[in-house]
Amino acid sequence: MSALDLLNHLLNFVAPALFVAGVLALLSRFLVPKSAEAPALWMQFLLNLLAGIGVLGGGLAYFGRDGMMVTYAALVVVCGTGQWLLAQGWRR
Repeated sequence: MSALDLLNHLLNFVAPALFVAGVLALLSRFLVPKSAEAPALWMQFLLNLLAGIGVLGGGLAYFGRDGMMVTYAALVVVCGTGQWLLAQGWRR
C-alpha cells in the first residue's frame, strides 16, 4: 500500500467524525444561546472531532471492521452529548 493509499483510507475513516463535528460546531452558533463560558468554535470542533475519532476507533476495535451502523449511532450520541456539555446545556 502506497502512502497516498494509506492517506486515502485514513481520511475516509475519519470523514464521518469530521462531518459530524463540523455540523455540530456550526449549528451550535444558531441553536444554542451565546454564553461567555462557551469555548471557541474551533475548540468545539476539535473536541468533537477527537471524541468522534475515538468512537470510530473503538467501533473498529470492537467489531473488527469499519462502517457498522451501531458505530455511527454511537458517534452521533457521543458528539451530541459532548456538544451539549460544551454548551453547558444542563444550566438551561
